[in-house]
Amino acid sequence: MSRFIAEVSSNHNRDLDRSREFVRAAAAAGCWAVKFQLFRIDELFAPEILAVSAGHRRRREWELPLSFLAPLRAECDRHGIQFGCTPFYLAAVAELAPHVHFYKVASYELLWHDLIAACARTGKPLILSTGMATLPEIDAAVECAWRAFPAGTGPDLTVLHCVSGYPTPLPDCNLAAIGTLRARYAARYPGIRFGWSDHSVHPGVVSRAVDHWGADVVEFHLDLDGAGAEAQVGHCWQPNGIAAVIRATNGRSLAAHEVALVDGSGEKVPTAAELSDVPWRADPSDGLRPFKSLRGTWRPKA
Repeated sequence: MSRFIAEVSSNHNRDLDRSREFVRAAAAAGCWAVKFQLFRIDELFAPEILAVSAGHRRRREWELPLSFLAPLRAECDRHGIQFGCTPFYLAAVAELAPHVHFYKVASYELLWHDLIAACARTGKPLILSTGMATLPEIDAAVECAWRAFPAGTGPDLTVLHCVSGYPTPLPDCNLAAIGTLRARYAARYPGIRFGWSDHSVHPGVVSRAVDHWGADVVEFHLDLDGAGAEAQVGHCWQPNGIAAVIRATNGRSLAAHEVALVDGSGEKVPTAAELSDVPWRADPSDGLRPFKSLRGTWRPKA
């Protein structure tokens, strides 16, 4: 049975009561877990970017307060749901350790092996998202995580096929890449899981990932009411919509002409929807976005 993870992102709007409501909504929808993000803008983007971009500086308003972590874990415990979080700076791994059941490393941080290793060394389950990545990049990240898990713990690792296009067009979903990842890693890393990180907001895509491609885990972005900080981008589900998919009451099939469209080639390379974001990943040398090669020349559009 697939595990569904509700990704809150910054839709909490820095409101603890609203954050707790996400936990309740995810549990009521049938999710296995709810996941937040822990970042500090000054440790996410390079100083060169923050110096020239008011838009990036304004994202400080999206940060999750550390004081929310204990109440959110308690709310998850009350509702029988797992609490996960994505750390975006190294110290966040230790800050999260007393509270989370699992860590998730985002696609933008997949090349930052110091962060991957820090998460794995805790021995807690780890999920890696692979948007924008090539197979050699994923090879290196998976091996880094596997080696960093403490000896004797039995690594608990999940790799998600992801398309970092928000929202993801159907022709870019390439769900067959789930099979590509399984064929490449399942024998080499016993017990590893595979899944789909959804940005399509399409019931048929999620169902195809589960029913045909055997996704062990499905992550999706959740908003409560369309008022979340990221909801207007168009990649967020609302509770009733995702609950219907999880409970298999609708959206369990694609039209025949859509199947080949969303399955794609299975080749794991950046898609057209992702190409512009590839250099905006965290630079492996310092964990800041974007790559160092872009920092000195980038300027926001007028």
